[in-house]
Amino acid sequence: MTTTRRLSLAYLALTAGVAVLFALNLFWGSVSLTPGAVAAALLGRGEDALAVGIVLQLRLPRAVMVVLLGAALSAAGYLLQTFFANPIAGPFVMGVSSGAKLAVALTMVVFLQQGLLTGSATLIIAAFAGSMAAMAFVLVVARRVPRMSILVICGIMIGYICSAITDFAVTFADDSNIVNLHNWSMGSFSGVSWDNVGTMTVVTVFCMVLTILLSKPMDAFRLGEVYAQSMGVNVKLFRVQLILLSSILSATVTAFAGPISFVGIAVPHLAKSLFHTSKPLFIIPASFLGGAVFCLFCDLLARTMFAPTELSIGSVTAVFGAPIVIWMMLHRDKKRQ
Repeated sequence: MTTTRRLSLAYLALTAGVAVLFALNLFWGSVSLTPGAVAAALLGRGEDALAVGIVLQLRLPRAVMVVLLGAALSAAGYLLQTFFANPIAGPFVMGVSSGAKLAVALTMVVFLQQGLLTGSATLIIAAFAGSMAAMAFVLVVARRVPRMSILVICGIMIGYICSAITDFAVTFADDSNIVNLHNWSMGSFSGVSWDNVGTMTVVTVFCMVLTILLSKPMDAFRLGEVYAQSMGVNVKLFRVQLILLSSILSATVTAFAGPISFVGIAVPHLAKSLFHTSKPLFIIPASFLGGAVFCLFCDLLARTMFAPTELSIGSVTAVFGAPIVIWMMLHRDKKRQ
């Protein structure tokens, strides 16, 4: 099989996976709907007001958001893996998501106690500030530690500290709206509005385009800084671009859905295994599609497995993502031997 045909089939399989899982997310839930009822609601011909409301106001915006957030998470993971040259680097592991989570939680606590509402822009700005603060700490530590394994441990410790402070803020809150932050802090796609989808679409698409434009310097950078400089890449500027893009993507996901684990680590690795290449030009779009497939699948299980009780999306992604990461690390060790 030629390389072009293999890549085409892989992209086709991922696209089909997104389409099938997107449709299933519209059909299945605590209230099951027939394909005809869903199609009628989407085409504006639905006669059942309940079915139309479920599809257009609940499931459709949520499914679109899951696609966007899944793509953003996997892209953020790939950017961090490129920056640190480490396959287990990701927003959750490096503490970036936890920093964003802490900033968003504190912002919402302050705003709600003052009787103010938090808009999408406010949440994204707060999450970005938190993620950048966590990333700044990681970068400072990176200059002082000789081994990447120690840096990863430091990132995990940052995550624990930020999560502990967030839990304190949520636990001792009096306002019922603040107490409901507990579900968000565990990771959840529920409560998504079309306004949230619009904001997320603008941020995600903009960052995705910039990420794809960086595919050529990424290809040179993964072969070493010296080689990248010889190819005309401004390494310092390139590093800043990687950090900013990964932080914006991670922050946006955390602002709307809370911290979601293992997607940013597992999906890029699965994309490389499926496509049999590490070239960023192919892996970046594959990560977008793979992240959407992975999150659509996990969200479908989170909603339907114990319906009407909904599981946190972070728990489901951990169940499927953690074994992939373990297998990846074991497979990597075998190659070294």
